[in-house]
Amino acid sequence: MLRENTVSGSDVKHPGLKLRMAVSGTVLFAFYMLIATAVWEFVGSAVAVVGLTILFVGVQYKLGKWLALRSINAENLPEDEFDEVHETVARLSDDMGIDKPRLMYAPMGAPNAFAVGRQASGVVVLGTELMQILDDDELEGVIAHELAHLKNRDVLPMVIGQSIAMLFGWGVYFVVNELIGGLTGWILGWIASVIAQLLVTIFVLVISRAREYAADEDAAQYTGNPAALASALAKIGHVNQQVEQSAVNDSVSALCIFGDNRGLFARLFASHPPMEKRIARLEHLD
Repeated sequence: MLRENTVSGSDVKHPGLKLRMAVSGTVLFAFYMLIATAVWEFVGSAVAVVGLTILFVGVQYKLGKWLALRSINAENLPEDEFDEVHETVARLSDDMGIDKPRLMYAPMGAPNAFAVGRQASGVVVLGTELMQILDDDELEGVIAHELAHLKNRDVLPMVIGQSIAMLFGWGVYFVVNELIGGLTGWILGWIASVIAQLLVTIFVLVISRAREYAADEDAAQYTGNPAALASALAKIGHVNQQVEQSAVNDSVSALCIFGDNRGLFARLFASHPPMEKRIARLEHLD
C-alpha cells in the first residue's frame, strides 16, 4: 500500500524560483515588446497585436496538449486495475488543493512521466515502463512531482516562453529578409532567426530548470519522503541512459520528469537540471 501523507498541504515558497522567474520573465517580456512593436508598426493597432498574441498562445496551448497525448497514444489508466494509483493521485491532489487530474498511461520506450494542462483540466501520464520499475513510495514521489507542476501552473509559462521565442525568431527573419532581400536575405534571415530563437530559449530554459527543482521540493514536502523521490530519479536516470532512443519526441521530453541531456550541446540547452544535482538536493532535504 502507498503510505499516507505525513506532511501538511501548506504552500511551498520558492524565493530562488521567483527571482529567476522575475529576471527571465522580464527579459522575455523585452523580447516580446520588440516583436510586438514591429507588428504594431505593420498592422497599426495595439489591440490587434494583443489579440493575435493571445490567439497564438492559446492555439499553441490547446494544440500542444492534444499533440503531446496523441504522440505517445496515451490511454486512460483503468481505475479498477490501478485503484491504489488513483487513490494516491486523489489524496495528493486534495492535499495540494487542486482538482484530481485525468490519469493516463502509455509506453514511452523508457521510464518517464509528464503532466499537461491546467489545474482544473490537468492530465498526468505515467509510462508503463515507469510503473514496472518503481515501488509504491517511489511512484508516489513521481506522481507528487507531476501534480506539483499542475499546482504551480508550470505549463502555461513554458508555452508563453516558447511562443515568444518562436514569434521573435519569425520577426527577426522577416526583418532581415526585408532589409536584404533575395536569396541572400532568405538565407541570412533564416540563420538570424535560428540564433534569435536560441537566445530567447536560454531564458525559457532557466525557468524550466528552476521549476523542476521546485516540483522536486514540493513533492518531497507533500509526501514527506524525499528519499523515495531521489531513489525514483536514480532508477529513471539509470534506465534512460541505457536507452538509445525513447518513444518520446523533444517537445514532450521537455515536459517529462526525465529530460535527455546526453552530449555537450544537449546539456547546454537542456530543459532539466542534471539528475545528480536533483538527487543531491533531495538527499539534503531528507
